[in-house]
Amino acid sequence: MKVWTMAGAALAAWLLAGSTAAAADQPAPIIEAPSEMRGLSYQGALPYAEVLIDAGHGGIDGGTFHKDLLEKNINLAVSKKLLVRLQQLGVSAVLNRSGDYALSDDNRWLGSRSRHQKDLSQRSGLTQEINTGMLVSLHVNFSKRGAAHGPVVLHQKNRGESVLLALCIQDSLNQQQKTNELPRAGNPFYLLNTVKQPAVIVEMGFISNEDDRDMLTSEQGQTQIAEAIASGLRQYKLLFR
Repeated sequence: MKVWTMAGAALAAWLLAGSTAAAADQPAPIIEAPSEMRGLSYQGALPYAEVLIDAGHGGIDGGTFHKDLLEKNINLAVSKKLLVRLQQLGVSAVLNRSGDYALSDDNRWLGSRSRHQKDLSQRSGLTQEINTGMLVSLHVNFSKRGAAHGPVVLHQKNRGESVLLALCIQDSLNQQQKTNELPRAGNPFYLLNTVKQPAVIVEMGFISNEDDRDMLTSEQGQTQIAEAIASGLRQYKLLFR
């Protein structure tokens, strides 16, 4: 399978991380790449990154919502904070989108009319184009039961590394949010079924729950979530690597 493009922002963020930011001993900011960079192949152009952060949804795909609050914006805000925190911890990471756009727009290789399928395939394809150790996909949950709350981490079926990664992140988020959830197998999810590396989907909280919503939309809450996920990733490295 030929992957024709990766998110331009991911390239810019990684290149900057390896030059200017490293020299200044500062975490790399996320910089939007010029639009003309999209549509080019960068296979083999990047060094190894331990974590590929997948900011769920984007562009026309807003994800779940509450009134005018959209999941895609929460996912991106926490993803940016997670990228910075991982870099502060010395963990190499790359983010697959830096702005509000759909990754399906970058997918020129899949012969499908389905925007949703092209979006998911592009996210999965980036794990093949970028040499990464694991995928962490950030999302927000929704339930018709307003009482439903707390984080849930989904892992690949029958993949020990993915289960351990999910356990580490779930435990860290449980401590942060004072919950006692267990990770679950995400059997029907395309990313978890197609990505070859250890991968997890992190449902950071419920947009349908008032307390979770306050946490998910505040600067302090988003920072705490990012720090908890980063702590879980670091614990996974210590246990498994």
